[in-house]
Amino acid sequence: MGEAERGEAAPRIRVAFYCANKHQVVPSFSHEAQIPDEWDCPRCGFPAGKDPENPPAPPKTEPYKTHLAYVKERRSDADGQAILEEALAKLRAERAAMSAALKPLND
Repeated sequence: MGEAERGEAAPRIRVAFYCANKHQVVPSFSHEAQIPDEWDCPRCGFPAGKDPENPPAPPKTEPYKTHLAYVKERRSDADGQAILEEALAKLRAERAAMSAALKPLND
């Protein structure tokens, strides 16, 4: 399949982009297309810009937080202790009620 079957190729331009890891990527764009300011580097995934001396900064990634880490951000240790005591008291009361209900059956 050649140009005779597909028609002539549109005029293209190639633009170099540089990432923070000093990778260079040179995609081609249609001559009529608007060239973006940034392009994703296919090697490392960081954003790449047109200025090799000042590439865009890599994105800051937050470390994974567990559910417990988020809870500890919202509650103090004293709040956590109070909630734990409340839950334990409720559990002990339910067990005592269950034991009291089963005691006549065991006698």
